[in-house]
Amino acid sequence: MSNANNKSPARRGQPRRRVVPLWRSRQALYLAAALMAGAAAGYGWWLWDSGWVMRAAGQAKWKAIAMTGDLGFTIKEIMVVGRKQTLREELLNAVRTARGAPILALDINDAKERIEKLPWVRSASVERMLPDTILLRVVERKPLAIWQNKGRFSLIDHEGKVILEKGIEPFSDMLVVVGEGAAAHAAELIKILKTQPQLMEMVKAAVRVGDRRWNVSLKNGIDVRLPENDPLSAWARLAEFEHRHKVLERDVKVLDLRLPDRLIVREIVRKPGRSGEKKNNAGQET
Repeated sequence: MSNANNKSPARRGQPRRRVVPLWRSRQALYLAAALMAGAAAGYGWWLWDSGWVMRAAGQAKWKAIAMTGDLGFTIKEIMVVGRKQTLREELLNAVRTARGAPILALDINDAKERIEKLPWVRSASVERMLPDTILLRVVERKPLAIWQNKGRFSLIDHEGKVILEKGIEPFSDMLVVVGEGAAAHAAELIKILKTQPQLMEMVKAAVRVGDRRWNVSLKNGIDVRLPENDPLSAWARLAEFEHRHKVLERDVKVLDLRLPDRLIVREIVRKPGRSGEKKNNAGQET
């Protein structure tokens, strides 16, 4: 007998295993899928990094906006609320749009920022009133005083911020505050001065001393020295002295209110036969 006849029946009935090519194996398919995904991701990143996606999105956006203009969504009117000092031309230049432009093309946030950079504008809002109107609301700064600092004059508001440095002639009748720190404290001082309206009418200027207190110059040439602490009470005390003794009608150079319980008066001393004033060297101002 041959060896073939000696094979067992079980071995003769077992099917032969199929050999799968390497390129069709499960591991190869996974690897190919991963490579394709990586390539797609890399190509997508290249598109984004190159700016192609953003440019395409931008082009689509402006095409859509242009279509809205064709449908009648164009600017026909620009309404302004709250404008007094700001020129209309300045506002329109800050908005950077014009009648006939697509209303959706206006970037209202950028327009708001530009408007708020105008000298008189404290705050602003920009709204679209579809289909054809832009509404501008502005809150303007209120002029408070003229600030003289280092030889330069500026118009300031209640917050001490400079509104104008040129063209302030129309406001020349306002109170002049002088010195470093004067702008920041001007509103507080004027609030105190207004508590005595009759005295307030006589005030011409105020000098900030050491950024601590004020010397108030009256129109008749008298200097009133207010204290660092509680200047309100000192100003009221001066009003009482004026009511009782008419101290402001005297030949006075300085009224010193820095001591809480008294008024120090420095009169103008004139030499006999001369109208000139004798100079009084009082030392450094404190």
